[in-house]
Amino acid sequence: MNQVSGENFEVIGSYRAQLGETPVWCCRSGSLLWVDILQNRLLRYWPNQAQRIEIRPMPVFTSAVLLTSTLDTFLVVSQSGISLYDYQNQQVRDFCRWPDDATGTRPNESAIAPDGSLWFSTMDPTAREAIGSWYRVSASAPTPQRLLGNLWVPNTLVWTDKNIWFADSLRHRFYRATSQEDGLCIEQEYPVDGIPDGSTLTGDGKLINACWGSSCLTRFQLNHQQMTKTGQITLPVSQPSSCTFGGPNLSDLYITSARDGLARPAALDGAVLKITTTLAGTPAREFRL
Repeated sequence: MNQVSGENFEVIGSYRAQLGETPVWCCRSGSLLWVDILQNRLLRYWPNQAQRIEIRPMPVFTSAVLLTSTLDTFLVVSQSGISLYDYQNQQVRDFCRWPDDATGTRPNESAIAPDGSLWFSTMDPTAREAIGSWYRVSASAPTPQRLLGNLWVPNTLVWTDKNIWFADSLRHRFYRATSQEDGLCIEQEYPVDGIPDGSTLTGDGKLINACWGSSCLTRFQLNHQQMTKTGQITLPVSQPSSCTFGGPNLSDLYITSARDGLARPAALDGAVLKITTTLAGTPAREFRL
């Protein structure tokens, strides 16, 4: 995956998102979930069921729909708070409200931590002020705990060993942090070219990052305290937003994208793409209910 043109793309369906985000592969159902944040929609795709796609309405500014320890009950992160969604019965149950100290923000990045808790970020909806933060929520502690503040657009969230890696998109930086009793402590920062958005991690520590506005994915190798750029792949969309591994061997790379802000979107902008790779991801974590 050095400087390669992505010629082995498959375009998933005909839907074009205003702001496609947070792709998640469910191994138990063999399906891909992702959201369109600005259109308040959840999309779900079953490649082995005649490529069936279902679209469901979601609350305003839903930035993620994540797996839980209960099959087909998903954790929904939206501006109105965190809720549980029974997919089969289309029923929503409140889990916790939006953080009291996050007024005027919307959710952005979300991921399940190794301990089964939810971590999510907030940001200024207009991305003009650095009022974003990271929060943590668990089944045993359902009140959001603020971990770190004064962020612009918090993106990417992965764990390696005792390190937590994240990005602040408009500061053009990745950060390596450690978890402390009272929150996150930034240990080191890594300036990068372009605007880093969402990422996925391979089993051997390769971070694959969607480069917003640059029509590419960039690959970094994470080694303990180091982050080294090792290559990139060109995409036929202007604004890739995130990516995840899926498929039976977790070697299919699914990539979300966005049309928002483009004066003349191309035909594929906002599409979900799939690339068959020689890499392999790890199963998506589940929120422990």
